[in-house]
Amino acid sequence: MPVEDSKLSGFHKMSFEDRLEKVSTLCNLSEDDKAVLSERGLSNKMADRMIENVIGTYELPVGIAMNFRINEKDYIVPMVIEESSVVAAASYAAKLSRPMGGFYANSTEPIMISQIQITGLSDPYNASVKIIEKRDELLNLANEQDPILVKHGGGAIDMKCRVLESRYGPYLIVHLLVDCRDAMGANAVNTMAEALAPKLESITGGRVYLRILSNLAQHRLARARVVFSRDTLGDETIEGVLQAYEFARVDPYRCATHNKGIMNGVISVVNATGNDSRAIESGAHSFATIGGGYAPLTRWEKTADGDLAGSIEIPMAVGIIGGVTSTHPVSKVCMKILDVNSAKELQEVIACVGLAQNFAALRALATEGIQKGHMKLHAQNIAIAAGAPEEMVDKVAEEMIKEGKIRADRAKELIKKNK
Repeated sequence: MPVEDSKLSGFHKMSFEDRLEKVSTLCNLSEDDKAVLSERGLSNKMADRMIENVIGTYELPVGIAMNFRINEKDYIVPMVIEESSVVAAASYAAKLSRPMGGFYANSTEPIMISQIQITGLSDPYNASVKIIEKRDELLNLANEQDPILVKHGGGAIDMKCRVLESRYGPYLIVHLLVDCRDAMGANAVNTMAEALAPKLESITGGRVYLRILSNLAQHRLARARVVFSRDTLGDETIEGVLQAYEFARVDPYRCATHNKGIMNGVISVVNATGNDSRAIESGAHSFATIGGGYAPLTRWEKTADGDLAGSIEIPMAVGIIGGVTSTHPVSKVCMKILDVNSAKELQEVIACVGLAQNFAALRALATEGIQKGHMKLHAQNIAIAAGAPEEMVDKVAEEMIKEGKIRADRAKELIKKNK
């Protein structure tokens, strides 16, 4: 059941227990769900089944981003990240977007690319025509590998050929396009590519080496847009955001950090939902180079009325079934909180969070500077690392912030002083 309103006033001031109870009530979480979030969610036994050579688990905080209204629906968004101020910044950006209707998003069909590398050909262009002549036969063979996906409306839908020059002669690269429906799809597309390899060798007379998906999921795009009112931001802030965006557009050194800020929001939700953060990260940064050079994943403009308009387009290969999403107990609860009904909807939510995070960072950079929002939690972390007991952490952090000396050596001095 969708939440009626994602505006949770005073949420950050509540105790841990009260925040958990509030979200549990809004999202209809069970007592077991609450226990997963408040206790250790991943057992050693389950961890040992997920990867090799397990000796323990590593936990990260689960935060809640509020205020998101996307396509006229409210969302409470779980975010898993270790960096301070990210959750608060996304929530603040979402709050500022609401007077103009919030975010609007759309996405393409969930099409993934599997690549098959054919080598040893003296006539790669002729071979590519032979492959296309056998297109229907090859697609049928691919779809035989995953009848369940086909049953749900997905499966291999097309093939394309590319010829690349290499040090070892021409490569004929076959792109198998697969509609993965609500799955991320890596296993499905890899299995299909492996099944096609012998047939492609027979058709072309070449030799297949790699047959694996591409994380540059350029056919699986999520797009979002938002407008922030001139009355809400003020002309000076809008000008500052536009100047900050332009800096990223013309300078790859700045652009790398600009896009990193976007990924703070994106990867937090990807982590929370048990999706593959490395695939999303590599796909996004690869996509940023498609036009030549390295470009921002977002665009910022001023409307005719003087408002600030932002948009994002980003590859988003995520799923809501299979893998960790369906097995990790915390991811399962996060999916319940988020309440999305398809991979496409999840893609769109994540794109909106990335756009919100980017706005929040640019607004902070253009006004008070990025450090202000980081300082409190950063100072608390420094105090803890310096050995402050739990009851002393806040006091030591506040004194360091007041002095403007947020350093480990000063934290140790204050700990000694306050004992």
